[in-house]
Amino acid sequence: MASNSRARKGGSRYFVIYTAIIIIVAVGLFVINQQSGKNEGNKSFESAPSTVAQPVMGEAEAKVSIVEFGDYKCPSCKTWGETVWPLLKAEYVDSGLATFSYINTLFHGEESRIGALASEAVLKLYPDQFWDFHKALFDAQPTGHDGAWLTEELVLETAKALVPELDEAQLKETMAAEEASSLVNLDTTLVNQFNVRFTPTIMINDVQIENPFDLESIRAAIAQELE
Repeated sequence: MASNSRARKGGSRYFVIYTAIIIIVAVGLFVINQQSGKNEGNKSFESAPSTVAQPVMGEAEAKVSIVEFGDYKCPSCKTWGETVWPLLKAEYVDSGLATFSYINTLFHGEESRIGALASEAVLKLYPDQFWDFHKALFDAQPTGHDGAWLTEELVLETAKALVPELDEAQLKETMAAEEASSLVNLDTTLVNQFNVRFTPTIMINDVQIENPFDLESIRAAIAQELE
């Protein structure tokens, strides 16, 4: 009887161990699936967007390129710039691990084009003030999005506040020049090339992030590119 009891206890012990192993394996697979699932909706392209002729922030030799397809009229772009972007800048751009570029996306008609032309003109005439101007345009975006607000007068006022010595006539002339228009059209070519359907659209090298507000997904994509 004692031998049978020991056998039953031994069998029970092996059953418990076997069950525990199955649970551990199942939990491990679940964790792996959850982690891989964070990036399963991201889309890969054959190449990263070209940043030639684009404003670029960061160290030129950085392995990672963070690109935002954005629109100065887009409320979500403003929110992204106030929430996600500062964290990415501190972690990756300021540390020299990544560069950041902005590509104009004209999803809101003539006002979007005015903002894009103004940004191209400021980049050409006052490159050191470009990123401040970029932020100031988003800061100027009103809470209500229906009314027209992104006017030539507003971009001139915004630029003047940042560049006291601003030559307004020169800025207007540069905005109206063929060069600025060609650069904006180049941005539209990139928008079409990478099938951008919403703003902001964020790309990490050749990977388009499914949810631009999913900071962990962006971090995971960057970590993969840094390996």
